[in-house]
Amino acid sequence: MPKWLDAALDYLPRWLEFQLNELQQPGCTFAVSHRGETLLECAFGFADLERKERMTPKHRFRVASHSKSFTAAGVMKLVEARKLRLDAPVGKYVDGLHPDVAVRTLRQLLSHGGGVHRDGHDSRQWDMGRPFLSERELRADLATAPTLKADVRFKYSNHAFGLVGLAIEAATGEPYVPWIRREVVRAAGLAHTEPDVALAIRRKPTGARRPKGSPATTRVPFANGYSMRTPLGRRPIGRDLSTHALAAATGFVSTAADLVKYFDQLDPLSPRSFLSVKSRRTMTTARLDIPGIPAGRQYGLGIARGRVGKTEWFGHGGAFPGYLTRTSVIPSERVTFSILSNAIDGMAPVWADVIVDMFATFARRGAPTGSARRWTGRWWNAWGVSDLVPMGDRVLLARPIQLNPFVAATELEVRGDRGRIVVADGYGTYGESTRLVRGRGGRATELWLGGGQLLPEDTFVAAFRRRTAKRS
Repeated sequence: MPKWLDAALDYLPRWLEFQLNELQQPGCTFAVSHRGETLLECAFGFADLERKERMTPKHRFRVASHSKSFTAAGVMKLVEARKLRLDAPVGKYVDGLHPDVAVRTLRQLLSHGGGVHRDGHDSRQWDMGRPFLSERELRADLATAPTLKADVRFKYSNHAFGLVGLAIEAATGEPYVPWIRREVVRAAGLAHTEPDVALAIRRKPTGARRPKGSPATTRVPFANGYSMRTPLGRRPIGRDLSTHALAAATGFVSTAADLVKYFDQLDPLSPRSFLSVKSRRTMTTARLDIPGIPAGRQYGLGIARGRVGKTEWFGHGGAFPGYLTRTSVIPSERVTFSILSNAIDGMAPVWADVIVDMFATFARRGAPTGSARRWTGRWWNAWGVSDLVPMGDRVLLARPIQLNPFVAATELEVRGDRGRIVVADGYGTYGESTRLVRGRGGRATELWLGGGQLLPEDTFVAAFRRRTAKRS
């Protein structure tokens, strides 16, 4: 493991926990792997606000459109086995379709280039106004004309992936859920991932014969999904909703650690995978540009691509009532990470882009060296909070309250416990001195930036209470 990655994994969880608390989010889990080895699993906040159940890395989440990456991988396995062809019209495998839908190819459907309805003629399932579609209802929608001609533009479609699920069933002679569970989920070695919520919420006991009177199934850790705080306060929603015929588009349940294990195997550079290198390249190669903001997003086959600054990533996100999630692979660094949040206004997709940039910053600047290694910790004054983050031979003064704490960060050049501010904005203390004051045992007790004093949290809280008490 590169040394800079060790430094990044030390800081990222601290920043993430601060963001979660400051933004009053219920909870999140975070996992990171490097070259297929999981290096970090952590969790913050609550899986169940009402019961005050703390979140753990083992809690499962609805990961929604991550399902599309699993479905696309299933298609590629069948292509490798010569049971499906990417450029064959889907009507070859599924009957009863509108003629203009029937001629769309699997490649077009998997890249959202098929022009098919996004969610059909009644999509209130996404607002919990109706159940998710049955196969009969899905087929009825697919018997109507598509919205656009093929490959006119990227047009996201859950119905398209529901249709791909039907093609998988036709090619295998099995229902989608047990087939994808065996041939993709288990083939990838995932122990905490299921394509259907009913399978994920309860499991059969393992081991010896079940004792008389014990339950036939046991509950697994599962994070509640929550509404926005406005207008009714956080309310649990979405956890037990079955997706029925749309499991291939949005049904999956997983953990952050399982997702990094899975998506690492989709990297063409990975030496271990249940798919061939050719199949992985086919999935991860961009096919269509995604209109909108942020610019530069593209889509392959069940895989999204993007760039943050100069750093490229691929992966997928998921949005389900009560959950927002994202998993990203950074091929240049062979780093994969997944962040799962359990609120409909969750920050996971936004945090994920920031994390890509933060990894790139650590990689570019390198592991801390010399005196910089001793300049660490979180520091407070009445104006807020700052983190000392050493990288290379300098120390960044990061603001964890900012969405990206490293943007326009003040930089310190240090030697021993003294230094100078060498990068700062026009309103900062550029060129002035900085120093750490240490107490017994060498623990830093004060940070001075120019003439300003910052303190550890407990010391600051006590001092601030005294100061404000005098004025009350």
